[in-house]
This record gives sequence, C-alpha cells and structure tokens, in this order.
Amino acid sequence: MAENTKVKDDRDNTVYIGKKPTMNYVLAVATQFNSGTDEVVIKARGKSISTAVDVAEIVRNRFVQGVKVKNIKITTEQLKGEDERISNVSSIEIFLVK
Repeated sequence: MAENTKVKDDRDNTVYIGKKPTMNYVLAVATQFNSGTDEVVIKARGKSISTAVDVAEIVRNRFVQGVKVKNIKITTEQLKGEDERISNVSSIEIFLVK
C-alpha cells in the first residue's frame, strides 16, 4: 500500500462566498486552478449568490483561460434563527472545470 496516498477532500476545491470583496474570491478560485485543480466549486447562500455569479464570470472571462461552467445546482435550505424560527434561504453551487 502506498504511504503517501491522500484521499481527496471535497472541501479542498470549494470556495465559500461571504462578505469579503469579490476579487478575494476570484483570486481564491484562480489560485485553485493554477495549483493544478481541474474542478472548483463556488458555494453561496442568500445575498451572496450574486457575488458567486460575478466570481464565476470574472474567472471565466478574465483570469483563467479555458474554464467552463460544468453544472449549477440551486436549492433552498431551511435554517433555524436565534428565535427558533425556520427561514428558507436560497443557495447555489457553481461547478467550474478547466
């Protein structure tokens, strides 16, 4: 058995979108591709969805050549708030491949 075998973790190639400036996430995705990753997943919830779309388009059109959108998954997640209310939050996963 090989000693240096590493099982690939799904989170290794995932960029979670939050409240930072858009270019921070663009650079994170570009860094993933430049380090040899063939697929990067951009994940976002709620108001960050538009930033996720911006990140995907900026990476595709300006930063990394040959990147295509492989798949887009949209869903609604139910989250419990501080007051124990359940609220529906939209989420998106954008799969980019080189």
